[in-house]
Amino acid sequence: MDLQTLLASPVALPSIPRVIALALTELNAAEPDARRVSSLLSMEPVMTARLLMAANSARFQHQRRIGTVSEALSVLGLRPVRDMTIEAAMSSAFRKVGGVDMKQFWRYSLDTARLTQLLARDKKVAVSPYTVGLVHALGELVMHRGMPEAMAQLNQRVDVFAPQRARAEHELVGYSYAQVGAGFARAWHLPEALVETLEHQDAPFERQGYEPMAGILHVASWRCRAHEMGYTERKLAVSFPDKTALALGLDVDVVLAHAPVDWASSQEAQLFLD
Repeated sequence: MDLQTLLASPVALPSIPRVIALALTELNAAEPDARRVSSLLSMEPVMTARLLMAANSARFQHQRRIGTVSEALSVLGLRPVRDMTIEAAMSSAFRKVGGVDMKQFWRYSLDTARLTQLLARDKKVAVSPYTVGLVHALGELVMHRGMPEAMAQLNQRVDVFAPQRARAEHELVGYSYAQVGAGFARAWHLPEALVETLEHQDAPFERQGYEPMAGILHVASWRCRAHEMGYTERKLAVSFPDKTALALGLDVDVVLAHAPVDWASSQEAQLFLD
């Protein structure tokens, strides 16, 4: 199945809740209307709960509790709210996908989000590192929904979480979860910076202008995939994406030192499935 056919398949590509879609459209506008965003997100109970939880966290140290979405928007700012809306929309679209251990998928995605954020700490980037790390592999789920038989056969040869997974998908169908995820994000009218990062994450040097965020994501996902596969120190050193890391000023010791000390737990991953 070619990429455009896959992305046009209603079976493969889930629909986004209308309220969330409208909120994202407004949040992506050149000058978002905060009042309209507040009105829309107030109609979505899960988003309301997430925003209030974030606004009332210890980080902001308010003397009184934040009780409305409009107050939460004032505290958090529109960009973080946009990132949270993207994360909620994309995670809620996939609850169960055949051929993929969803608890492992979200555990791996959480680890990648955290490590991407750490590695991007001193970099100037146009997209939220945590968000792009969290949603970077959703194209894999689209592929499993749209062509389950082909993916089942591939899974027997190359694990879903193996670092060489993208290359194996390219060899099989001519594209990988990276391009599928980008097409998915583009169809949902998500920010172009996010789309481009997803699209080039498996080969950051293939485009004319090197995109640092795609390179950071490439290195972070390699490390977290290696963790999922139980790589030894020797295998980590041998498989390290040195070309990409060199362009970012990273070496294997720096990447390993930045890896989360506490890898995500199954309990944390379960939050995306409840």
